[in-house]
Amino acid sequence: MASKGKKKIVWILVLIALLGTGYYIYKHYFAGSIHLKDKNYTFIYIEHDDTFEDVLSDINKEGIIENPESFKWLAQKMELDKNIHAGKYRITNGMTMRQIINLIKYNKQEKIKLSFNSQIHDLDEFMEYVSDKLELNEEDIESVFTDDGFLESEFGLDPDNAFAAIVPGVYEVSWAMSKEDFKVFLSGNYKKVWTDSRSVLAKKLKYSRGQLITLASIVQGESNIASEQQKIAGVYLNRLKKDMLLQADPTLKYANKTYDAQRVLNADKDIDSPYNTYRYKGVPPSPIALVSVQAIDAVLNYTRHNYIFFCAKPSLNGYSDFSETYAQHEKYARAYQKEMDKRGIKR
Repeated sequence: MASKGKKKIVWILVLIALLGTGYYIYKHYFAGSIHLKDKNYTFIYIEHDDTFEDVLSDINKEGIIENPESFKWLAQKMELDKNIHAGKYRITNGMTMRQIINLIKYNKQEKIKLSFNSQIHDLDEFMEYVSDKLELNEEDIESVFTDDGFLESEFGLDPDNAFAAIVPGVYEVSWAMSKEDFKVFLSGNYKKVWTDSRSVLAKKLKYSRGQLITLASIVQGESNIASEQQKIAGVYLNRLKKDMLLQADPTLKYANKTYDAQRVLNADKDIDSPYNTYRYKGVPPSPIALVSVQAIDAVLNYTRHNYIFFCAKPSLNGYSDFSETYAQHEKYARAYQKEMDKRGIKR
């Protein structure tokens, strides 16, 4: 009986030892050991050329792993060194080492939101914005927009009008988007807009696609109401047909970088810029902002009329008064200026 009792005690001790060893292994190799100070999560950024050692360093840079050597051992056992995916990853309190490894191994990365809108006025602003959001630097992005063959084959544009290749919208993309992925991203968005039906309408107008997008950017700067945009597009196209100056106020705001101005001054017209449509005839060299599909459609489906002048209504409701003669236009313009003065709007 005593022998059996001793054996039972031995087995209990062995079981306790096994449980202890198991707990030690679980605690040091599998259990959660994330300690973030004063926050619930943090991000790590893995670049395309990062090595396994770089990844380990990135993960441990804030000291969030209790036992880095244990993490390295487990990561190798789980073959993370053979399955590293570039991207942005969210690490939260309570995650286990195994969960962190699987996050990267199976490419469960956090997407980056890009918002391209009319507040981006030129290619420099665009490149600065994108390079601040993604791994791509400004030099990489600039090389895309100076690739003559790419712009011609995918967009029908030349480098001088490269800004017209960008389609406004809100997009979710990988932080580690490569330059080639970025090209596919741009051309894919563009082709969704420039369908066969829009391309047919563009050819009928006998202006290049770049010129039409630029014209749409001016129309967009005048009003955000679709029906008004179509009428305004008709005015500008009538002016072009008559070889008249466009005299578009949004281009003066662009040239003078007074984007938010509510009022254009005579002094603004003195600037020597190819975007000064009070001085230079024709369509400016490139869009003055990213252009909505609505504005593009307004130009392609412009309203046919005989108006060659228009002026914002004194109510400032987004609508305009249109006229065929300068005399009539002057009356509308005086009423508008009077209301602006009354409201104390000087700029």
